[in-house]
Amino acid sequence: MIYRLLYTLLLSRIDAERVHRLAALKLRAVVAVPPLRRLLRVLLAPRDPRLRVRALGLDFPSPLGLAAGFDKDAKGCDAYAALGFGFVEVGTVTAQAQPGNPGTRIFRLTRERGLVNRMGFPNGGAGAAVELLRARDRTDGAVVGVNVGKTKLAEDAAADYRASVRQLAPFADYLVLNVSSPNTPGLRDMQAVDRLAELIAAVREALAEAPRPGGRVPLLVKIAPDLSDEELDAIADLALRERLDGLIAVNTTVDRGVLRDPGAEDVPSEGGISGAPLKGRALAVLRRLHARTGGRLTLISVGGVETADDAWERIRAGATLVQAYTGFVYGGPLWPRRVNRGLARLAHDAGLASVQDAVGADAARDRAPAA
Repeated sequence: MIYRLLYTLLLSRIDAERVHRLAALKLRAVVAVPPLRRLLRVLLAPRDPRLRVRALGLDFPSPLGLAAGFDKDAKGCDAYAALGFGFVEVGTVTAQAQPGNPGTRIFRLTRERGLVNRMGFPNGGAGAAVELLRARDRTDGAVVGVNVGKTKLAEDAAADYRASVRQLAPFADYLVLNVSSPNTPGLRDMQAVDRLAELIAAVREALAEAPRPGGRVPLLVKIAPDLSDEELDAIADLALRERLDGLIAVNTTVDRGVLRDPGAEDVPSEGGISGAPLKGRALAVLRRLHARTGGRLTLISVGGVETADDAWERIRAGATLVQAYTGFVYGGPLWPRRVNRGLARLAHDAGLASVQDAVGADAARDRAPAA
């Protein structure tokens, strides 16, 4: 309630990207003080055993993660884990540092509970991210994934991804190939099966050259919500054939038709839409991927997750893990704790020892023969 009042009276009147930078800076300052960091963990970190999930060969204290785009440079892993996220996906990181797109880059769609993002992968580059990941606190149990994208001016996309992966792999709990942002020209073309297969092969060569001390690093691909059913099926088949560890669905959408009022003055013509308007499509894509893959790889669902009920619905639809971005922006710093508590309660009410026992439950119910 206090955060909502603060947002309405103050934060909503300030440029969204500036608010993000200031909030991230203050949170990092708090967790930099060891007693305060420990206090935050005691108060907010997920501890209910029902929340624990085993996926990608990793132990997650909660299935709720922070999606890529929030911590672009890996500066706040410890801070966001302290707020209660079971995992944090940093990035998108590119091989070379780049400023991203010019001008205003984040637009609030408050009435829609959404955002429009046209950032264009601003970040300090893979080398800078490595130094921050090397220094992170590994005692909190949170998993940290690294989302890798293409440097805008790179002519050889595969070589660019390889350069990033070679540096970042030793410090990532898992890696994600982002081929689905709408804000880097031509990037979404890499979702074509032939090009994606070539990229996966190139990245695996880099992984072989930069082994992680703890063993192989899980590899996932993040896809767009704007793919056709046939394209989704082709990517799902490719993921199984190439033995990817998982898929993340979905990135932001360029389809203004998901909005209640697509012609409103506050809706920019460029950029990807996230948040509540994306909820229906994100769920539909998840269900199709789960049906196509039959539970044979890890699915991470993102897009329009605002409540514990939303997260629970994604889990029952086939997601092993869920991520949020816009829901966190509108929900405030205590939002992860509320969602974790709600998920633990839903698992308890369902008589389950773990939320993981609910993965794909709706699909299994739909397949069950009638009595």
